[in-house]
Amino acid sequence: MQRKVLNALDLSQNKNKYTLLDNEYLNLPDQGFYRKCHQQFHINRGVFNTIDNWFYEYGVINVAYRRIYILAFLEFVKEDNFVPDSQKFMKFGHGGLTMKLKEFIKVNNSHSI
Repeated sequence: MQRKVLNALDLSQNKNKYTLLDNEYLNLPDQGFYRKCHQQFHINRGVFNTIDNWFYEYGVINVAYRRIYILAFLEFVKEDNFVPDSQKFMKFGHGGLTMKLKEFIKVNNSHSI
């Protein structure tokens, strides 16, 4: 999961010795972090809030860790749900977001996230 998050944060060329939790994107104010997600993954604020709340309810209480999960999840669904030239936002359909969140947890539980 860490590689997906690093890619999602555009850190692959970053050679500094900061840990993932020290990353500036994870420590942005809420609006700034949302804007980064919106720019990179084309999600609207409602979807962002739903994902954030879902991980909180799932038990990821620490904000920085929850943001890592959010980025990993968005990277997970990016390939399936978004065609950049044909739509403005990533779409999930009725109940689709929750289904994808559960699928993400199921897939990644075997990789011990």
